[in-house]
Amino acid sequence: MTAAIGIGSYLAGAVPWAYVLGKVNGIDIRDHGSGNVGATNIRRVLGWKWGVLCFLLDFLKGFTPALAAVLMVGHGRFGIDDFAVVTACLAAVAGHVWPVFLGFKGGKGVSTIAGVLLAVAPLSLLFGGVIWFLVFNFSRYVSLASISSAVFLPLSAVFFSVSCIYPLSPILQGMLFGMSFLVILRHRGNIKRLLEGTENKFERKRGNTSEKQV
Repeated sequence: MTAAIGIGSYLAGAVPWAYVLGKVNGIDIRDHGSGNVGATNIRRVLGWKWGVLCFLLDFLKGFTPALAAVLMVGHGRFGIDDFAVVTACLAAVAGHVWPVFLGFKGGKGVSTIAGVLLAVAPLSLLFGGVIWFLVFNFSRYVSLASISSAVFLPLSAVFFSVSCIYPLSPILQGMLFGMSFLVILRHRGNIKRLLEGTENKFERKRGNTSEKQV
């Protein structure tokens, strides 16, 4: 069952929605903007409506396999066959980051990880979302907000577990640390540009949010 869950989750995660939405609009998203196959680049190239749609689709391809695994083998909070749940979560994220349909070159995993977290660690997702919102509104850098959220995400899971607010088993806590590391690793190019002062920044203009190179 665990193997079947892993394969199904990977294939669900590997659906390259950013690429599909780009093709719907007559472009290959890999040739535009940052070239990343993800919601932020879709928003950058095609506008915020397409960006929101892409985020939701990428979110669901993490949430759906994770929730299905939880429903099939247990809640996934107290060690009830957590290995199968972790397999589903990691496979879905791996599908997004390394999709077989695009030569194993995909997105950065933030949207899909958020979907996974809603299924297995909703309070940590909420905490990470607050961090993302605060950092983005202060800095206007999507990448910095994502990195900051990734740093605090597993720490919040440990806190919620130790305080018994929302206990997670050690294997699930370890998974969150692994996902945090993956997000930061996938943003290494952004980190370099942030240090150099050349990262893309979203600026508000006349009530709207636009993006410019700074």
